Amino acid sequence: MSASASDLLVDADSSQVPAVVGGEIAARSPWQIFTRRFREDRVALAALVLIVVLVIVALAAPLIVKLVGVTGPNDANIDNLDPFGQPAGPSGSHPFGVDDLGRDIFARVIYGARVSLEVAVISTGIGVFIGVLIGLAAGYFRGWVDTILSRVMDIVLAFPILLLAIGLASACSLGKGCLGGLLKPGQSTLVFVIALSSWPYIGRIIRGQVLSLREKDFVHASRSLGASSSRIMTREILPNLVAPIIVYTSLILPTNILYEAALSFLGVGVQPPTASWGQMIADASPIFDSAWWYMFFPGIALVLTVLAFNLIGDGLQDALNPRSDR
Repeated sequence: MSASASDLLVDADSSQVPAVVGGEIAARSPWQIFTRRFREDRVALAALVLIVVLVIVALAAPLIVKLVGVTGPNDANIDNLDPFGQPAGPSGSHPFGVDDLGRDIFARVIYGARVSLEVAVISTGIGVFIGVLIGLAAGYFRGWVDTILSRVMDIVLAFPILLLAIGLASACSLGKGCLGGLLKPGQSTLVFVIALSSWPYIGRIIRGQVLSLREKDFVHASRSLGASSSRIMTREILPNLVAPIIVYTSLILPTNILYEAALSFLGVGVQPPTASWGQMIADASPIFDSAWWYMFFPGIALVLTVLAFNLIGDGLQDALNPRSDR
């Protein structure tokens, strides 16, 4: 190889240039290119580590509370308050302090991570499944099918999620709830409302991608060979949607975490005494000037979690983008 060719090889994007093994060119697979690009994004890697730690902490919450030696998240004890009956600040026995009922904030923050992740992951999974299914059908069949499904997405997007959640929570709090008792105030209503409001976003994205993919040569070839529509959608088009699905799922997830916190803050989300970051922030609002720790620790946990998921989403978007310069 000449010197000029070597210089060009060194200056080129190392994630896309084929590796030379034993004198032969070995092309990198898309997965290898993705992992190489993602590893080069130190910020996304740090965010991924933070999320992994958060998931471990949420899953091992009872064990961590026991090891630290603090009381349970719902164990109220007025003896933990200061001599004036006010929440006590951080101390050796209560690292994050206590709330106005004497409950340990450290334990409640850890258990609140469980609620946020559970609601966000389940609602995002349901929303993505519905969005992919409807977006795939709308983009592939077009015509009246696309018109009806697109109008349905427009109607759902027209409803403000907070007003919708307040209305549903109020209606489902009467009698046996909604849908035969399936929806009651709490996590089930949260999951339903958030999933209902999030699927049109992914549905629109998938529809646009499918409209482009259905005109590709490999789809025409499959259709000319007699493949059915369902086979073309599942075997030909859907595998090409994995990258955008992963990216936009990672971007919708932190938004749904904020939705859960906002709805719990407004009192229509997770019901007491279950620990929730949004509910803790709402309870701390009247006394935040004298008990800063009550709002600070759940607030910082919420901010770091949402920020970490957003950074991971940006990293995945860059790593999966075929036009990326990195």
